[in-house]
Amino acid sequence: MVDYRPLQGELRALALAKNAIIIAHNYQRPEVQDAADFTGDSLELSRTAAATDAGIILFCGVHFMAETAHILSPDKKVLIAEIRAGCPMADMISADDMRRLKEEHPGALVVAYVNTSAAVKAETDICCTSANAAKVVANIPAGREIIFIPDRNLALYVEKQTGRKLIKWEGFCPTHEYITAADIARARQEHPDAVVIAHPECLPGVQEMADSLQSTSGMIRFAKSSPAHEFIIATELGLNHRLAKENPDKKFYSPTRKAICPNMKMTTLPKAVQTLKEERYEIRLPEEIRRKALAAVEAMVRYS
Repeated sequence: MVDYRPLQGELRALALAKNAIIIAHNYQRPEVQDAADFTGDSLELSRTAAATDAGIILFCGVHFMAETAHILSPDKKVLIAEIRAGCPMADMISADDMRRLKEEHPGALVVAYVNTSAAVKAETDICCTSANAAKVVANIPAGREIIFIPDRNLALYVEKQTGRKLIKWEGFCPTHEYITAADIARARQEHPDAVVIAHPECLPGVQEMADSLQSTSGMIRFAKSSPAHEFIIATELGLNHRLAKENPDKKFYSPTRKAICPNMKMTTLPKAVQTLKEERYEIRLPEEIRRKALAAVEAMVRYS
């Protein structure tokens, strides 16, 4: 067992000295989560950090998340703990792809999952999260064409929830697609009393087998309020650490050990310490892109 307390203490001391806030996504390594001021999903973390008086945001997550923090906090210095940490799904669509798609469907309203680059968000009308995607789409006037990017699995979930037909981009999260219906069936056999909670980024077959479909924050709330004592969690393995920590009387199982995001695991405590110490890897966007992306994020509030 590695004792991470010295490095965690060093990171916390640096944050105090530099008036920095440390935020970590739910999929980060356990020792990184435990050193953070806040853990959560990407937009939740960016909003939390924006509401503080910290001058520096150290984001332990992936690139598009740090961009979102800068979009909401242009007056703060936003650092990403590991500059190489990207998101394969976000990389599956570019701003050029988005412009071509809009040309093919003039008049369509574009809804972009928050798991996209700022340049793509700047080309869209409304952002959404996995938690509010269905509500956003449901509140778009009937008869209006809707482009939904980039996650095909979340789009299928939204179609089922709303009855709306979406123009879907064929993006996906490789980590969530490692989780199969066979994995869920096997986990149910091994843990017959467990409740299955799945992320809507999962494959349709997995979604259909779940007792509940939730965002990561939704999973945390669901597990806390549920009378059940065992849960099968169909999302990235990192979330189980927080679930177990906040619910010590309950048990959480993953349907497969394959559900690990290599980009999320790139961030380590030594890298986080060095990044904050040097104030390296600052994320900044051209102001025009930042403002356009912000408008899409703000539109989400109106539609949800």
